[in-house]
Amino acid sequence: MHAKDVLVDAYGRIREEVHAAVDGLSPDELNARIDDRTNSITWLVWHLTRVQDDHVADAFGLKQVWLSQDWPDRFALGLPGRDTGYGHTPRQVAKVQVDSGDLLLGYYDAVHEQTLAALRDLRADDLDRIVDENWSPPVTLGARLVSVLSDDLQHVGQAAFARGILQGR
Repeated sequence: MHAKDVLVDAYGRIREEVHAAVDGLSPDELNARIDDRTNSITWLVWHLTRVQDDHVADAFGLKQVWLSQDWPDRFALGLPGRDTGYGHTPRQVAKVQVDSGDLLLGYYDAVHEQTLAALRDLRADDLDRIVDENWSPPVTLGARLVSVLSDDLQHVGQAAFARGILQGR
């Protein structure tokens, strides 16, 4: 199996888990927070999608799906256009709400498709390309893609945990 095939499979697993965390929940359940210091399922899925969108687009020289497909207007969150949720305060987390899981999954699926398209053209030596020189050592494409995978898996696991708590109430 080639590295790109492993990455395509891994990102596909994230998609499965995102859908499992969101499917069938009402807007109230998606937007619920266990307390005022925790993240909602909506925020977790929106954030993991924004990070994937931002980082993959930057690494491959693409436009962010969020911006190119007018998702800020669709979500109407009142946040800056390039906001990914990193460092959000509880007040900012509370602003990230949806009226339907379809909106959340629509954005996620659009980002997933762009990610897969970028990965399908990947060559093994592309993984060693430096994509971010702001770190020491500089970040390679391979490291960035694994970093996004790690972040996404943590957040989708948190969303699944929150779903379990909400459904157990």
